[in-house]
Amino acid sequence: MSEAAQAGESAEVKAKGGRSAQLKHTGLRPGWTTGACATAATTAAYTALLTGDFPDPVTITLPKGQTPAFALAAEELGASHAMAGIVKDAGDDPDVTHGALVRSTVRRLHAGAGVVFRAGPGVGTVTRPGLPLDVGEPAVNPVPRQMMRDHVTEVAARAGTTPDVEITLSVDHGEEIARSTWNPRLGILGGLSILGTTGIVVPYSCSAWIDSIRRGVDVARAAGRTHVAGCTGSTSEKTVVAEYGLPEDALLDMGDFAGAVLKYVRRHPVDRLTICGGFAKLSKLAAGHLDLHSARSQVDKGFLARLARRGGASEELAARVADANTGLAALQLCAAAGVPLGDLVAETARDEALGVLRGAPVMVDVICIDRAGTVVGRSALK
Repeated sequence: MSEAAQAGESAEVKAKGGRSAQLKHTGLRPGWTTGACATAATTAAYTALLTGDFPDPVTITLPKGQTPAFALAAEELGASHAMAGIVKDAGDDPDVTHGALVRSTVRRLHAGAGVVFRAGPGVGTVTRPGLPLDVGEPAVNPVPRQMMRDHVTEVAARAGTTPDVEITLSVDHGEEIARSTWNPRLGILGGLSILGTTGIVVPYSCSAWIDSIRRGVDVARAAGRTHVAGCTGSTSEKTVVAEYGLPEDALLDMGDFAGAVLKYVRRHPVDRLTICGGFAKLSKLAAGHLDLHSARSQVDKGFLARLARRGGASEELAARVADANTGLAALQLCAAAGVPLGDLVAETARDEALGVLRGAPVMVDVICIDRAGTVVGRSALK
């Protein structure tokens, strides 16, 4: 079994249902996020900078406790810097960054400087608002940043020093690869983003994943569960567990396949279905899309503007929403004006879900979250 597969298999996998069991059922091999690769490269580079030796392989700890090891593909040690590189393995996911060389160059800074991130060649820079990073920042998302901070802090503690470093991340040919992503449209210029919330890439084959969703519903029903939750990812899964205390086998990892959950539950009803996911993804469901993948449906800012008007937005605000860079930016504009766009999206998504259920005896509620897992909108149960 590969390291990626071992990382995906935990005590949770041994359960008969839930997110981990669904992944195991697909037979697809998980991979690593760019954030995990960047963290491994940073850990190796900083270790070499302090000790003179590169750990190879280098082991890191992911947010859920897995401890994968990564082989180094590149290394360089200078008087004031060290660089290490990791080749990204996306597993069986058709990820455009599969095989990309992610490099981290670490340099010492003066005491008290802390950890500073820079975008090197092939890593983008944020140029427009509406993302979870400020304009001008390198496109290194919050969870990978925290992972790298945690690991350099551990390395520094072992060496008896403080983690005052500059971390410059780069991806070979990243600017070219980024042209095949949404980064240019989002105003992330110059390359790719360093992403990931769990460190693990969950692979998607439409047929395999939809089959795993059906298996998840069957397991939940066999266990006597009357309330199940369709979640778009691990963050939304944590949210519904915190909200409702649902057990592992009541959790359905629907990913982008909202329609697959709804159509199967229509034929195999449960008393209650909660749908939980990111605001932008669920705005697509609200607009009538059943496949939420970015390659097959997009956030419709004009639709969000119409919802905002329904919630009391002025024409000027509605126009700003329609012109927003991202769904998150539209949400923030409305929140500042006291317009409950999150609730409106959740309510509309619930009604769309009920329409797909076609009168099946299933009550539905919807929860919208932001990237941090904060609830930004919810519907009543209906």
